Amino acid sequence: MTAAESGKKVSILTGRGPSAKMHIGHLVPFMVAKSLQEIYDCEVYIPISDDEKFYVKEELTYEKALEYSKDNILDIIALGFKPGKTFIFEDFVYTEIYKYAARIAKHMTYSTAKAAFGLKPENNIGWSFYPAMQAAHILFPQFQKGKHLTLVPIGIDQDPFIRLTRDVAVHRDFNFEKPCAVHAKFVPSLTGDAKMSSSGENVIFLSDTEKEVKNKINKYAFSGGQATVEEHRKKGGDTSVDVSYKYLEMFFEEDDNELKRIQDSYKSGDLLSGELKKILIDKINNFLKEHQEKKEKAKKNFEKYLL
Repeated sequence: MTAAESGKKVSILTGRGPSAKMHIGHLVPFMVAKSLQEIYDCEVYIPISDDEKFYVKEELTYEKALEYSKDNILDIIALGFKPGKTFIFEDFVYTEIYKYAARIAKHMTYSTAKAAFGLKPENNIGWSFYPAMQAAHILFPQFQKGKHLTLVPIGIDQDPFIRLTRDVAVHRDFNFEKPCAVHAKFVPSLTGDAKMSSSGENVIFLSDTEKEVKNKINKYAFSGGQATVEEHRKKGGDTSVDVSYKYLEMFFEEDDNELKRIQDSYKSGDLLSGELKKILIDKINNFLKEHQEKKEKAKKNFEKYLL
């Protein structure tokens, strides 16, 4: 029996560091959080760490960080989180978070933060304080609503923050439940790199047009197909490395039977790489068309979600 099924309070928390426009790789933790909210009707907390990105991105101005925050929040709202059960806050705006971060900072040593994140003497002091702020994010539901379970969907690279927070959560000054994490795999870039980056052209942004999506997939999406049509018909394609198939598997094909049919057709050589890319292009463009319409509507509901 899960905690939610047993009647225990469970909050979901995941966040976003807004240093650019959002791309499809950023969606994973939010889609997990939204799914859990739909199933268990639980509260979801979404901190927007514009301060972190301001510290670590040398070229990012304070004003641009706030601009990206607003744009990213609209993308998040457009995913369909429940108003009244979803609480979004920006560190630069919702400064109440500082009083929690200050209490945590008192119990987190610099040497611990340095070891966990590889801090260097030349890093500005904002970097060294941010682990306390991130811990305040993770423990925020308990600061607000008292001791209870918190589940945090995150990318695997964020795990050090969870570990530090679990240590500080049980300090006698807090006596909180240790937060738990659900780790997500990275979404690969179009060219097959391990993690999709916000820089460069080989990334699908949530703001991309139909033409941009088509051009990017056709130009950059790494193929598991063979060098020629004849060879592909004979040997088939490799879905374990084909980025178009991976995106269908991760996001855009909800029907497992249809996904299996696509996989079998590609492996047998009946489905060509170009045809597989066409399936993905249509799926992404349908998703983005609906998402962009919802994002425009989200502007009217912006304040309903913000603390």
